[in-house]
Amino acid sequence: MKSTLHAISNSLGTEVPEAAIENFQANFKGKLIFRDDKDYDTSRLVWNKMIDKYPSVIAQCTGVADIISAVNFARDNNMSVSVRGGGHNVAGNAVGDSVLTIDLSNMRSVRVDPIRKTANVQGGATWLDVDHETQAFGLACPGGVVSETGVAGLTLGGGLSWMRRKVGMSIDNLIGADVVLANGNFVHASEKENADLFWAVRGGGGNFGIVSNFEFKLTDLGPTVFFTACMYPRKEAEKVLSYWVNYTKNAPDNITSDCILWAVPEHPNFPEELHNHKVIVVAGMYAGKAEEGEKKMQPLREIATPLLDMSNVYPYKMVQQMFDPFLEKQKLNSYWKCIYLDELTDQLQIRVIKRAAEVQNPQSLISIRNLQGAISRVGSDETAFGDRNARFLLSIDTMWLNDADNERNMNWTRDFFNEMQGFSQGKVYFNFNSDMSSPSDILKVSFGNNFQKLSAIKAKYDPNNFFNLNANIKPVK
Repeated sequence: MKSTLHAISNSLGTEVPEAAIENFQANFKGKLIFRDDKDYDTSRLVWNKMIDKYPSVIAQCTGVADIISAVNFARDNNMSVSVRGGGHNVAGNAVGDSVLTIDLSNMRSVRVDPIRKTANVQGGATWLDVDHETQAFGLACPGGVVSETGVAGLTLGGGLSWMRRKVGMSIDNLIGADVVLANGNFVHASEKENADLFWAVRGGGGNFGIVSNFEFKLTDLGPTVFFTACMYPRKEAEKVLSYWVNYTKNAPDNITSDCILWAVPEHPNFPEELHNHKVIVVAGMYAGKAEEGEKKMQPLREIATPLLDMSNVYPYKMVQQMFDPFLEKQKLNSYWKCIYLDELTDQLQIRVIKRAAEVQNPQSLISIRNLQGAISRVGSDETAFGDRNARFLLSIDTMWLNDADNERNMNWTRDFFNEMQGFSQGKVYFNFNSDMSSPSDILKVSFGNNFQKLSAIKAKYDPNNFFNLNANIKPVK
């Protein structure tokens, strides 16, 4: 390694004995990247361009032994840590200033058992990695809707996919997890082993340890599915949103759909004459036979005269990558807030549409996700996630190009979010939440009756709050 021990010690910013650094280097198989290394600046970057953090060291792990070494080194030398899986989370918690970043991004193995219909997925894998392996056997795991999203972060926070109404969230299909704890111990969590920890990691985020491996049950799906992607002119927004809200009341669980207020991206996928046109999009997937889906989702294509209808039968893997070109790493500053809505009344629909008209950045989108189905058939106390009864999730995904616009966009997003709190119980989905700013204590409100139990489990497995760069649950005995 080019860095001298003295330079490394300085970069760590703490009084770390050189002997400890030497021992860490000797027992770490992966790559340790320090501030004066040539690949430091690229290695510290995450998806959100607005996140500009400078870790003291980035520990790129090759396996569980490296994770244990990094945890022990940081703990023994009073260093704060961040944990990076895919690095795609909008809050940017994968990195931090003057921390040891435990980076799992090289741990991307996915092993499918087609007989048991399960998959073991390492903590640094993305959903692209998962889809590539599972689709070889005509199987799928409910994950994200952007293929570069990390499996770990999305799963620990819940996991909303295009098949969420049929099979629930990612956590509802998790059957086991290997976890490295704050004390460096390695444990397995399942319904039979460390059941309290298994309960907590299903929705409680990265508060309890580093998950090195996830075991999921899989669902028969693919290789093709029917996907609706219909863009209507914004002038038809009231009609389209009202129809979609009513349609979702009786839609079968096989249909998962979103309604999105957006502008047509400047991208070759779309006709140039439509670029930047404000639209309202109905998008959704049928998790079943494609020909059945085409018939049942046809009404969503006839609400008004579309500007563009891209609905068709697609390979499932292609559907999983459809939004990738518009959410590229380090392209946009992003600040997101979201909130659950039990209902979308006519009055609230008009408010949302009015707010969407204020958006000044064509890259921004306001997405309304239809929930319930299999999601709501899991009891609020069965996983840490909490109450699942909301019909919709409103996500204000504000994105822009110039740093000079940061404050304006963040303030507008918070103002919109605060307004929507008056129409909800104040609960949020932490995967789409940039920070904890809110008129209420969103941790306690969102976890509800599970919050006290989560705090006690945190005290058991991480009593000193070693893992705190997250939607942090403080340990309380």
